[in-house]
Order: sequence, then C-alpha cells, then structure tokens
Amino acid sequence: MRIPHEPNAIMRLREPTPDDPWRVLLSGCMAGLQCGVDGTDYGFGGVMDVFFATPLATAYPFCPEDAGLGTPRGWPDIHGGDGIDVLDGNARVLDQDGNDQTQGMITGAEAMTLFAKRQQIDLAILMDMSAACATQVISDGSRFTVEDRAYRMGVGVAAASLLRAGIPVVSQRDFRSLDALRARVDPTHTLNPEALDHHETLWYLEYFGTD
Repeated sequence: MRIPHEPNAIMRLREPTPDDPWRVLLSGCMAGLQCGVDGTDYGFGGVMDVFFATPLATAYPFCPEDAGLGTPRGWPDIHGGDGIDVLDGNARVLDQDGNDQTQGMITGAEAMTLFAKRQQIDLAILMDMSAACATQVISDGSRFTVEDRAYRMGVGVAAASLLRAGIPVVSQRDFRSLDALRARVDPTHTLNPEALDHHETLWYLEYFGTD
C-alpha cells in the first residue's frame, strides 16, 4: 500500500513540556475560522478542541486557501496529479467552473509553510480530502463534474509544501495517530486499540486496494 507520507514520523516528535509545548499547525476551518469556500468553517470548528485541552499542545490555525485565494472562492480540486505534482508544475488546480486556481493555491501553500517555519511548528493536523490540506486522499479532478466523486491517493498542495519542509502531517481522520499523540500530551488518556488511521479503514482499502 502506498501512502504519501510517513505515518511513524509523528512518533519521533520531541517531548513537550508546559514551558515548551508542541506547536501544532491546524487547518483554519478546524479551529472555527470562517475560511471555507462559502465563508463558513464547514461545521468542523472545535473538532480538535479535546486535543488542545492541555498545556502540552498549542494550536496555530492557518488556512492556505484563504491566504492564496481569499474567501469566499470557487471550490478547488487538483487535476492530473496531487499537491506534489502541482508544486512541480505537472498538475493544475481548477474550481468547479474550470477557473485556474493553481498559482493562488501555491501562494497559499508557501504562506502556510513560511508561517509554520516562523512559528517553529512541530506537527500539522490538517483537513483530509482538501486540495490544499489533504494528507492522504484528494478528489481526482472536480468533485462536481462526475456522476460519482472520484478519489486518488495523494496530498494537497499545502500539505506537500509542509512535507517538503520536513513538517510531519496527519489528518483529522487519522484516529490511531491522533490517539497516540493525545496520549503523549494527556497522561490520563487511554489508548483505543481499535482506532485506525485513514489508510487503514475499510473504505480506503476497498477503494484503493491493498497493494
């Protein structure tokens, strides 16, 4: 099975302390910022609050799409590859009407990575299936122009930029990894032995296969 990042990278994170907590880059919508394409947080605001209810982890929200394209905006999806291909000039980002948003997405990705470096970010928790923030799965072309939305393994443009900068990434759907991370910042937390990361779920395995 191929996944676009190294899941075990998060376990090599330094030990956080109250005086030097983990600095966690968080997709803006998951922090409640009204930065979605429609000017909402998609209903995801606060989804990670329990993780940050500790002095050992601090959230640093950022939305690369808002930084590069503004809000509201057309709905971006990657065509012809994933975020790595976009950064290399081998794929494009188009909205649902076919408008090219490639440069704006690259600008936003670069802004997010610069922010991460300036804040000395340890880890990024990002919104999966986003053309900017996805860490495992993206739409394969526009989600609106096919009868059944198609997917591909891959990272979004901003996630690709962060990975190239050496910053580990996980998604809000990587429950096993998030569970392990939470145990490191909350000694009262009990690990869930049944928690799975996105690439381990039945949907992922059935859709993409196990090779």
